[in-house]
Amino acid sequence: MISPQLLLLVRCPECHAALARDGALITCAGCGRHYHAASDFLDLRPTIEYAEQTKYLDEALHADARHERVSPPLLGSRIRNNMLREFLAPTASDRVVDLGCGSGRALLWNADWQATTVGVDISPYFAQEARAGVDLLLADLRRLPFADATFTKAYSLDVLEHLSPEALRGMLAEAGRVLAPGGALFVYSHVRKNAPIAVGLRWINALARRLEKLGLIDMRQERLRKSDHLNPLQDIPELEAVAKGAGFRVARIRYYTPIVGGLVENIGMRMAERAMAKRAAKRLSGQVPAETADREAIREARTAAKRQIASSPATYAVLRTLSAAMQLDLLLFGRIRSGPFFALLVKD
Repeated sequence: MISPQLLLLVRCPECHAALARDGALITCAGCGRHYHAASDFLDLRPTIEYAEQTKYLDEALHADARHERVSPPLLGSRIRNNMLREFLAPTASDRVVDLGCGSGRALLWNADWQATTVGVDISPYFAQEARAGVDLLLADLRRLPFADATFTKAYSLDVLEHLSPEALRGMLAEAGRVLAPGGALFVYSHVRKNAPIAVGLRWINALARRLEKLGLIDMRQERLRKSDHLNPLQDIPELEAVAKGAGFRVARIRYYTPIVGGLVENIGMRMAERAMAKRAAKRLSGQVPAETADREAIREARTAAKRQIASSPATYAVLRTLSAAMQLDLLLFGRIRSGPFFALLVKD
């Protein structure tokens, strides 16, 4: 959505001057540049064209339609959201920006914060509920359309690994600029150096590849998503150094090696999704071309899974139980320095 409050917060990404809206047209009072306002989000992307662009702008990465509807936080999403709430802990007096908000689901999940919140992403694949219920911006994280010190808190989930070292430094510098002194940035990402216990996850991924050869799992969408990973950070000391260069210190960190989570999500959930997709493909067979049927089957399976979660208390209870079991990864391995991590960066 585009609330009056959002219009007061945003600035021109080119010169940081105030913006004025006249219908669908947004005009900068400083440089005179015009921007577009859709019915449910603002497009404040800068004129500069960066050579590095995310593959998440490609429609193919969103073919399964997982972004269109928001389900409750479950499984790995629940782990990430719980850690976000624990580490960042916003209150109604905070201004919070989601840097790389994707569908906007985390903003919806945490509406009880009652904070002023804004979601920013370079890709326009927002959920229908987010378009209707939260403030959304199309913008580049390397040139944010806000004045200095606009926000008190920020978070970025599953974003840093998609950036080059140069883009990561630019993103963190901008995050630091729009945060007030003492402001906090929560991040979930990973470094390339992993712990020896990660061999368990490698075994799980090897099993998933074997199951894919047998037709029991379909990993194509996952490979497509991970093809955008640039993994700019070698290890945690490099994270600390890069954060310091952007004016942050790592105030708190917790590690996440998803062994139980890998079994649940990489094996169990994918097998269930594949079975649903096969049933959908069988129904579509002969009605549409084979290539279209395959794509539509994946989309239908994802939509059906979300519908079942919403309508079946038993399904929801099972997924809640599995989500609780996945907490074991944090309890058992959360202090062992590994690749994936949750970190709270505080602006000095």
